[in-house]
Amino acid sequence: MDKIQDITQTTLRHYERTAEQFFAGTIDHDVRQNIAALLDAIEAPAPWRLLDLGCGPGRDLKTFKAMGHEAVGVDGAARFVEMARAYSGCEVWQQDFVQLDLPPQSFDGIYANASLFHVPSAALPKVLRDLHAALKTGGVLFSSNPRGHNQEGWNGPRYGSYYDYESWERYLLAAGFSAVRHYYRPDGLPREQQPWLASVWRCVRERTEA
Repeated sequence: MDKIQDITQTTLRHYERTAEQFFAGTIDHDVRQNIAALLDAIEAPAPWRLLDLGCGPGRDLKTFKAMGHEAVGVDGAARFVEMARAYSGCEVWQQDFVQLDLPPQSFDGIYANASLFHVPSAALPKVLRDLHAALKTGGVLFSSNPRGHNQEGWNGPRYGSYYDYESWERYLLAAGFSAVRHYYRPDGLPREQQPWLASVWRCVRERTEA
């Protein structure tokens, strides 16, 4: 676990140092397709309780709140947490993904946009189980990650894991999710120009006798 924590803390220190630059560079990104993919898959009546996992400075938190939902953010970088609270007006928790402490069965949807790929593969099964436990039965997890051929390692000061769909699916199914849909981004381009793999998953649980 020490090695995993070293990896995640090194990545988080990068975001701490570059928080303002990151905000300026991503504030105008068009992620409407991803937000719609999450919300369209939720079957419970709105408004919903949503968790933005790796919320960064709060861009998408603000969108969820403006849509009338109860949005909560979580990020490991203290500067991002501070910025997200100020920008979105939402509740934001500071937690490292490999040490999540989330309330059980509390969220209708979890939005993980460009965040889970930072989790080392050795820690990913537990992280996904933690997210599964935090979702209400039937709740939805959305993830968008840069795709690859199942390699992982350092990209400058940030660590990343880059999966193809088949490998990503195996991790999610093992954690108790069922597949809803997946697609590649940006929309409308040839596959070789679509570096992002987006996927939607439903939290399923076996019924237990009362």
